[in-house]
Amino acid sequence: MNAWKNYNETDIKALEGLCSEYMDFLSAGKTERECTTLIREIAEEAGYKNLDDTDMLKPGDRVYSVNMDKSIVLFNIGEDIVRDGLNIVGSHIDSPRLDIKQNPLYETEEMAYLNTHYYGGIKKYQWVTMPLALHGVVCKTDGSKIDIAIGEKEDEPVFFVSDLLIHLAAKQMEKAAVTVIEGENLDILVGSRPLEGEDKEAVKKFLLDYLDKEYGIEEDDFVSAEIEAVPAGRAREAGFDRSMILSYGQDDRSCSFASLKAVLDVDKPEVTSCAIFVDKEEIGSVGATGMLSRFFENAVLEVLERMRLDNGLNLARVLRGSRMLSADVNAAYDSLYAPAFELSNASVLGHGATVVKFKGARGKAGTNDANAEFLASLRDIWDRNGVVHQHTEGGKVDMGGGGTIAYMLANYGMQVVDCCVPILNMHAPWEAISKADLYEVFKAYRIFFKEAK
Repeated sequence: MNAWKNYNETDIKALEGLCSEYMDFLSAGKTERECTTLIREIAEEAGYKNLDDTDMLKPGDRVYSVNMDKSIVLFNIGEDIVRDGLNIVGSHIDSPRLDIKQNPLYETEEMAYLNTHYYGGIKKYQWVTMPLALHGVVCKTDGSKIDIAIGEKEDEPVFFVSDLLIHLAAKQMEKAAVTVIEGENLDILVGSRPLEGEDKEAVKKFLLDYLDKEYGIEEDDFVSAEIEAVPAGRAREAGFDRSMILSYGQDDRSCSFASLKAVLDVDKPEVTSCAIFVDKEEIGSVGATGMLSRFFENAVLEVLERMRLDNGLNLARVLRGSRMLSADVNAAYDSLYAPAFELSNASVLGHGATVVKFKGARGKAGTNDANAEFLASLRDIWDRNGVVHQHTEGGKVDMGGGGTIAYMLANYGMQVVDCCVPILNMHAPWEAISKADLYEVFKAYRIFFKEAK
């Protein structure tokens, strides 16, 4: 069912308001650090307090916990957390990009570059010749921290990866798509002006002089920096009808934003609401800020301690008794690439929240396969509340596949299923979603927080 057909004037107004906020969120939060900061600020405005500053918790309290400025979890405490568990929506806030290496700056033939290492699964040829912005942080040995965001404002410079002109590219055009641009050739051109009075590496020296004067950054400081190159520019409406949103980073900030708005919309839930926003999903959810870390588990334990319920067994009871929507985008059907999809089981743009019983690859490898009983209970609450939703897969059986954080939470014994926004151009520098799908996913998460048990 096309969700747009259900909307009246009030629905359209609510949808457009949500999407306007969402585009601002996308444009301001282009890295996992920026998203964590935004989520924390928005949560604090809604009355959430830092868990570390809280001694006691009771039903109705709202708290958050931040992990290394790259992950954050929100709790809205319900009536009986041990008996009822948690209603969880879990998403990730990292996206594919180009990371600046530790020793990146070099000059060749009077042109200066930053050496990069791409992050996540990308088609490397998509990242050349487009305007890029630099976002991140530089940590100095004196303990100071310098935030970097260059290339987003109209009066700021942008950066780019060059490509070979078509007139000289006969041999390049014969290569397979996977090698037409090599990873080591994704270096970013950042300058070509020499420092006056210098003969050797004069362009590099000009840039180092500029960085020192403007930011107090020296060449050695790149070693303790995290700088990401991402597409420059704001999120935009797409289509003559403005029915879509085109932006960098919608995998998975579309689901993150929808879950954030949904959890903030819940007042004194019966079951404790929990929204998880984690890092490192695009490289396997590893490391201290990924879903495979103990961050979430430890945060739940901290909540139980402040409720005087940390008797050792209660943590296992809470996690086992919880329900979760794994919020990570799914591939939307694209008629230009129809052979990759099986239409009757494909996510269709504009048809609402997409529910994916299993993801993984080919023979369901590396996936959580949701229980039929859990799916039936979700169908019931969504149908009763008018949430438009579709039940899909990720593509044809033998075409490949991908994963989410679903199986990681399912390891605790809780009920988990993927529920998300369908997306076009997944992992490309610019991805597209339907406004209607974002709105229906928000509604699906909100009802889940309020009624799932």
